[in-house]
Order: sequence, then structure tokens, then C-alpha cells
Amino acid sequence: QVQLVESGGGSVQAGGSLRLSCTASGYIYRTRCMGWFRQGPGQEREGVGSISWSGTTSFADSVKGRFTISRDNAKSTVYLQMNDLKPEDTAKYYCAAVSGSCPASLVHNAFSFWGQGTQVTVSS
Repeated sequence: QVQLVESGGGSVQAGGSLRLSCTASGYIYRTRCMGWFRQGPGQEREGVGSISWSGTTSFADSVKGRFTISRDNAKSTVYLQMNDLKPEDTAKYYCAAVSGSCPASLVHNAFSFWGQGTQVTVSS
């Protein structure tokens, strides 16, 4: 099994930045692709971005140019750097993992393991 623990959430004003971390433990070889998802109040869970084991990233159009993802495989940790945050970025952010290649589409049912989430609140 794989355990994922997110950290770094909080409250920030619009235009600010936050960095989320996700640390994996357990069967690390099952975390070749790591993804970030978010779910706002009354909304469906949506994909934010993903990163492959080698560092190839992909992002949803809504966050391109503002969010970046990086990973430190030695620390089994993935980071989501969020800049120029907007009130519509307010959501609970989840880290996810899958053992294979990153899926072509950021869909939640393509990922096998999930963290508990961390809240991000952006005020205007």
C-alpha cells in the first residue's frame, strides 16, 4: 500500500502564493505518477496537474502559468507551487498516485492512492 500525506494548506489573499507538499510512504514504486486534484464546495473533484517519475508535468488550463509541480524522489515528496492565487482556487487539495505512466487525462479514477487533503482558502 501507499500512504500520502499533504501539508502546506492555509489561507491567503488573492495574488498570494502557497506551496503544498505531499510525502509518500509504503510501496514507493507505486508512485511513479503523482497528481494533484482539488474539490471546492459543491463542486466535483477536478485535476490540477500531474508529474511523472522523470519530471514531466501536465496542468489543467485553469492553472497553467500559475501553478508548478516538482518532485524530489529521494524524499518521496511532490510539491505544488501555487502563485497568483485567485478566490476560485479555494478548495481542498488532494495528492494522488498511480503506479503506471501518468494518464493522458487528469481524471480521478485513474489514480489508485489518495491523501486526506489540505484546505486552501483564497480571499479577495
